Amino acid sequence: MLRLAAGAFLLLFSSTPIPARAQDAAPAEQQPKNNFFSGTITALDGDKVTVSRTALGKTKETRTFLITKETRIEGNLKLKVRVTVRYTHDDDGDRAVHIIVRTAQKK
Repeated sequence: MLRLAAGAFLLLFSSTPIPARAQDAAPAEQQPKNNFFSGTITALDGDKVTVSRTALGKTKETRTFLITKETRIEGNLKLKVRVTVRYTHDDDGDRAVHIIVRTAQKK
């Protein structure tokens, strides 16, 4: 009796197809991940911008982003203005995809 039950169990589960997991599928072409960094412009060159930020209780963080002809810029870039930079990490470093200049809101 036990052998018959084990045989039926084995037959039942061996005929059930096992669904393929997404991990087993061929990896699709992945888009570079977009990251954001906000702070104040501390250095500005024709092909790169350096942005620095300070958060309460943390050390000062500074990043330099490459500016290419594909980089979208909203506003006028100049020293000491606040910006938000959307960037991707390439082999050459961090490349700015979109830079938004933040203006002070009037009350």
